[in-house]
Amino acid sequence: MAKMQVDLDGFPKKFAAVTALLAAGAIYLTCSAKQFLAAQYSESPDYAHLQRAVALDPGDAQYNDNLGRYFISQQSPGAALTSLQTATRLSPHSAKYWVDLATAQQSLGDTTGESHSLEQALLADPHTPRIAWDAANIYLAQDLREEALRLFRSVFENDPVYIAAALNTCWRIRPDIDALLASVVPPQTDAAFLEFLVAHKETAAANKVWERMFSLQQPVERRYVFDYLHYLIVSREVSQASLVWQQAGKLSGLAAYQPSSENLLINGDFSLDILDGGFDWVHRDVRGASLALDPTEMHSSSRSLRITLDGPGITDAGVVQLIPVDPDTTYDFSGFYKAREMDGAGGMEFAISDAYNNTPLFMSEDLRDADFWKETGGSFTTGPETSLIMLRVARVPSGSPIRGKLWIDGPRLVRRERKVEMAQKEPR
Repeated sequence: MAKMQVDLDGFPKKFAAVTALLAAGAIYLTCSAKQFLAAQYSESPDYAHLQRAVALDPGDAQYNDNLGRYFISQQSPGAALTSLQTATRLSPHSAKYWVDLATAQQSLGDTTGESHSLEQALLADPHTPRIAWDAANIYLAQDLREEALRLFRSVFENDPVYIAAALNTCWRIRPDIDALLASVVPPQTDAAFLEFLVAHKETAAANKVWERMFSLQQPVERRYVFDYLHYLIVSREVSQASLVWQQAGKLSGLAAYQPSSENLLINGDFSLDILDGGFDWVHRDVRGASLALDPTEMHSSSRSLRITLDGPGITDAGVVQLIPVDPDTTYDFSGFYKAREMDGAGGMEFAISDAYNNTPLFMSEDLRDADFWKETGGSFTTGPETSLIMLRVARVPSGSPIRGKLWIDGPRLVRRERKVEMAQKEPR
């Protein structure tokens, strides 16, 4: 009986403890439910849900910022101000919230507040590219170009995602290549800058970027070299193209693809991989003609180029090489070929012409009826304006049906003499 009395005496205390525990649990569940609902509402893009999220959890900086950004998107920066100020007060070390506040202040014409918010954003996070990008564009809207350019450099140094847009903006506000290279565009962005300038046909500026790239002697991807070289050739900047190709020998692993006084043609023996770019062989698909490197037929090295022909409409084999030359200069060309089962009027011929005006300079004999390696060649003299020639394997007569297999190997081009030089030596 005494034991039962003890249990009864302790019951109120246990009941109170359980009640308190249940109340705490209810409060916790209520808070958790509110936070859960607030999180759900905050993910919605409409005003009612965003406002409800803030009402359920007013101490969450992100919810306030979301509501402020909604007002900005609705062209209501005044309505956004309170929410954005609350977000920065709740989380003063979040650069993103300060940038959003600066955006609203900019729309309201509050330049003093905007500048303060940008300063706070950069103090909170001076290295994140997105923050630097947003801040730079806000400074730009204020026409504070120096401040914007300083931040764009930070963008270049830290994130490739914004490089293209940043280059476009920097060139638009300051199209001064020397100034940009000196203080805005860092060396690690040079390749992208070169690509940008080529796309915008800024030849002189692109040449200066390449000059810096070469001076730094850092590796350069071949694709940038090929694109730059193609642009220079199209722009008839042959001297610069030749210089770039020579300099790229070390920077882009192209040392083996350089011309020499013994042969101005590159990879004439086909011992190297065909680059399909630059001053090496370039291939394009031609219906009725297929190309392959053939290790079973060779003359100058371990393989030759096999051309299989089958069909009408062929104008050439689809493989060409561009060669820088001097005007008014005589050159000697030679090459070897084999041909089997050739059927059709005429044949294929080595053809050399001016790359810009298509003036014919040399045509070889028909490359046919030779089951052994046979040499062909001749000489030609460039015109007074010729700076670039094109070597190809042409169909003569053009478009006429032809069938068979042709192998070529060891084409060679050497400079013999220049007419102007010879004329100066002649007695008067």
